[in-house]
Amino acid sequence: MEWTDDGIILGVRRHGEGSVIAELLTREHGRHLGLVRGGTSARMRPVLQPGNTVRAVWRARLDEQLGTYALEGLTLRAAGVLTSSHAVYGVTHLASLARLLPERDPHENIYEMLEGALGDFDDVRHAAVHVAQFELAMLTELGFGLDLSTCAATGATEDLVYVSPKSGNAVSRSAGEPWRDKLLRLPAFLREEVGTGGPPSDDDLRDAFMLTGMFLLRHVLEPRGQRHSDARDGFIASVLRRRRVVA
Repeated sequence: MEWTDDGIILGVRRHGEGSVIAELLTREHGRHLGLVRGGTSARMRPVLQPGNTVRAVWRARLDEQLGTYALEGLTLRAAGVLTSSHAVYGVTHLASLARLLPERDPHENIYEMLEGALGDFDDVRHAAVHVAQFELAMLTELGFGLDLSTCAATGATEDLVYVSPKSGNAVSRSAGEPWRDKLLRLPAFLREEVGTGGPPSDDDLRDAFMLTGMFLLRHVLEPRGQRHSDARDGFIASVLRRRRVVA
């Protein structure tokens, strides 16, 4: 068995004297592990950093085996990531989310979104938008997508500013006003494509992460006996701190 694919390094762990087991999110083969011989060498260490994009050749005698990787670096982001705390936290958090995907199932949309998020950490104003939208996409990919397209009460498609914490459905301003203290706020950028609309405020970002975080915790993490990673809290705090500095 053999295939070649592009992949993003999620993490590595040592295996034996000089080898590592690398965990990648690949474009066409999903989250996939493989043995990298000589992975602890000075030549391979810069390649095997979380967040890097690589060209991977995977080989095994049988499809169900761990197999081996031959990796070539395509986009090595580690040096840039290490220069800012929000990027370090962000890469760690995104990798932890990607690990929630089942092994060897293709998720090309998630791969593309992860690649886009990792490529935009140099702009702190965009970084949080990418990460929040990635969390929202992960909910959909894992079968717990929120319906943010129409108002649950009226069917309206405009002026959707709330989300029901029970159903995960959007609610319009007029329908939700009597119960606004019990509803979650829906920032506009969560319903838009990346790069459209105006820059979100700090309150928009807090509201977005409260929204995605609550549903991730309830539907994905708690059933697995997990909590949000410390990296998520670190990323949010670091982004808000840097935004105040560059504002």
